[in-house]
Amino acid sequence: MSSETTAPPRLRRAITGPLLFLFILGDVLGAGVYALVGEMAGEAGGLVWLAFAIALVMAVLTAFSYAELVTKYPRAGGSAVYAEKAYRSPLVAFLVGFCMLSAGMVSAAGLSLAFTGEYLTAFLDVPQVPAAVVFLVLVALMNAWGIKESLRANIVMTIIETLGLVVVIVLGAWVIGRGEADLGGAFTPPDESTVWVAVLGSALIAYYSFVGFETSANLAEEIRDVTRVYPRALFGALAAAGVVYVLLGFVAPAVVPPADLAESTGPLLDVVRAGGVVPPGVFAVVALIAVANGALLTMIMASRLAYGMAQQGLLPSPLARVLPRRRTPGVAIVVTTAVAIVLAITGELVDLASTVVLLLLFVFLSTNVAVLVLRRDRVEHDHFRAPTVMPVLAVASCLVLLTRQEAQHWALAGVLLAVGVVLYLVTRRSSRPVEVEGRDGGSGTAGA
Repeated sequence: MSSETTAPPRLRRAITGPLLFLFILGDVLGAGVYALVGEMAGEAGGLVWLAFAIALVMAVLTAFSYAELVTKYPRAGGSAVYAEKAYRSPLVAFLVGFCMLSAGMVSAAGLSLAFTGEYLTAFLDVPQVPAAVVFLVLVALMNAWGIKESLRANIVMTIIETLGLVVVIVLGAWVIGRGEADLGGAFTPPDESTVWVAVLGSALIAYYSFVGFETSANLAEEIRDVTRVYPRALFGALAAAGVVYVLLGFVAPAVVPPADLAESTGPLLDVVRAGGVVPPGVFAVVALIAVANGALLTMIMASRLAYGMAQQGLLPSPLARVLPRRRTPGVAIVVTTAVAIVLAITGELVDLASTVVLLLLFVFLSTNVAVLVLRRDRVEHDHFRAPTVMPVLAVASCLVLLTRQEAQHWALAGVLLAVGVVLYLVTRRSSRPVEVEGRDGGSGTAGA
């Protein structure tokens, strides 16, 4: 091993169980639900709660695979590391990692546009795109400050956004208790489609609200006692988010008619107005905090994933450089933020969100297969083991959801993957795994 004076700085193991639970909960309880309940009602009528329940089950199936692989291979890089070990193909590993990395940057770009949309313009009349750029720069500065500091900020924001959703549920229950709601609204079927087809389409939208748990795999090197802590935090956070979402999906169409929810750009705000207690402006602030928190957590994931892939020689090795004092992946933070800014300038929110889901379904499909393939690989330490039926059912759920995607989103994902292949070929030709060409006269600093 290298001496302490020559060894590169490593990521700090500073994430405890409560911090990890709140990280995952904050990522799952993201900004999507503040707008997507209306879209879900447009698909499934009042059966929004059922769509949330189906999406929760599908998410938990894949979570079993992540619980096993993260505790078995506790390294930054997540799904890309698992793909490389399972399929023994650097190209496949790169494409899996690139799908997840792209999804993270695309999601952050979409969240920046959501932050600078109607919720922000309720207080400040500013141009959307320049404000989105400033927002992403501020998120990058918080990310570079330090993982522990970032997660402490996440604690505050997660508590606020969770309380905001709880307030919506409580206000909805109060309206129901006053006899001013129609409980039948929560059981109103869709008008123009068969029930199960419509609910499945709504579940695809709801699935976007649950994605985010997979980003925690990229923090594996920074979690204390990962074998014990990770599964508890993962399943605990998904269960908590599931309860909130299902209750939200029940009270919203009971308080506000499903047809009105479908037409609204702020469906939860309509529920708050019906309660008549909380000022709408206060709830708008909560929504802004939720969006900001989602963007921060997404960019933490993207930068750590780029760092891990660089360590594996799948991306240029400078991305594996760590800031000496802050112990955060500084180069990766700069690069992922720059790409997110370009996407925010050139993209539209709806297309960005749909592309995120499609890219992550490819990642989940790879990970669920990988957990079965890697059963033959034994490790010396204890780790979580998922029942075999779980990844098998998870593969089936991913295939079902892929059939619900639209052609234009397949096209956009294809373009992103084509860019990924070009980047992979260039990287393989110009560099070697975990080596830095000393253009500045220094020795290599990346790698393990």
